[in-house]
Amino acid sequence: VQLQASGGGLVQAGGSLTLSCAASGRTFSNLLMGWFRQAPGKEREFVVSISWSGGSTHYADSVKGRFTIPRDNAKNTVYLQMNSLKPEDTAVYYCAAKFWLAQTRILSNYDYWGQGTLVTVSS
Repeated sequence: VQLQASGGGLVQAGGSLTLSCAASGRTFSNLLMGWFRQAPGKEREFVVSISWSGGSTHYADSVKGRFTIPRDNAKNTVYLQMNSLKPEDTAVYYCAAKFWLAQTRILSNYDYWGQGTLVTVSS
């Protein structure tokens, strides 16, 4: 599975941004998809995940109510819609994938990773 993340950029606090992660190589609809982020000097952390069917989502407390993770299995793409952005959301965002797992927040459980896209939120 190859993952290609895109959509990062510079946005003002309070603004919105949508990231995309396009998958290729194997059956996308069998993949648990997740987004992680890594801020400068910090460890990579879980942001959100969505089950293969789209019926189950998990959110980090820090983004709950502000971020959503729609997926389009027909387009082999998962999105990260980010609203009410804060400076502390500044990070490199990574999409990740795992076959045949219902849900996980654990970084090491994911087998496939995109290259990361930088989101910078200015105050």
